[in-house]
Amino acid sequence: MSNLLPSPETVECGPSPGTATLEALPDRTTRLGALEVHRVLPVRGRRLIGPWCFFDRYGPLTFGPDKPMDVAPHPHIGLQTVTWLLSGEVVHNDSLGSECLVRPGQLSLMTAGRGIAHTEETPASNSGKLDGVQLWVALPEASRHVAPEYQCTKEQPVVDCPGGRVTSILGGASAGRQYSAGVGIDIAVDPRSRAALALNPGFEYGVLLAQGDADLLGVPLQPNTLYYLGAGRSELNAVSRDGARILLIGGAPFGEKILMWWNFVARTQDEIVEARKSWESHEVFGEVPRYNGPRIPAPTLLGRAL
Repeated sequence: MSNLLPSPETVECGPSPGTATLEALPDRTTRLGALEVHRVLPVRGRRLIGPWCFFDRYGPLTFGPDKPMDVAPHPHIGLQTVTWLLSGEVVHNDSLGSECLVRPGQLSLMTAGRGIAHTEETPASNSGKLDGVQLWVALPEASRHVAPEYQCTKEQPVVDCPGGRVTSILGGASAGRQYSAGVGIDIAVDPRSRAALALNPGFEYGVLLAQGDADLLGVPLQPNTLYYLGAGRSELNAVSRDGARILLIGGAPFGEKILMWWNFVARTQDEIVEARKSWESHEVFGEVPRYNGPRIPAPTLLGRAL
């Protein structure tokens, strides 16, 4: 999914101070037609959680003959995109020729590496619902120029835990290819239950309430809000009255500063300038022939990093 809130400046992202308490991170909101999108990472004061550098939440949405998801061809470098649906369907197409109808429980994982272009659309035959997230994982220096790749898995394995069920989106039992130590987890909490999940104390974590109600560390979680847990925790306990879905991301502190602009994750301003130039001149990224319509032009770039 393209960055729908692009800044004209390049943003520098690096490790931020941790916290011993639950830190609520305010979201930023935009619209893609009928689709409301909430940006919860990166935000002011928190640019990275482990290798995770981007987190957009969209839906839940019910629609009729509309096409709420219609993201035209756009480029990526230096990252992996993760599409995870709670309901509905999205069709992925890319410049490698990959095509996948993504449904809930399936992992859509695209490794951009040195460069790829893709689209995401609501299919003509659909359930009339859409609810999901788009996440990006920053590729480390040793892997950020790998050849692009796309994986579309069958339903990810579900494991019972005390008080609920856990699905590995990335890491753990997930089949998704990883280049950094990190996890993405979908936690279903049963009604009137406490779900307990073991954590890696060396990882930092963030959680988002996707459905229902839940309390964490005595704090009622609010929708469309990412909560930063920091590192040093060995267990997560979430309590729900009526049942909940909680999305957890985490990983070892990334340890590298990155530059983010539009859909690019790089290390220098010159790399971003060159990637933008390549997209505008129809070089490097390739085309997405299955998409019917023009591609997204690169926004204006100011010549400095923040």
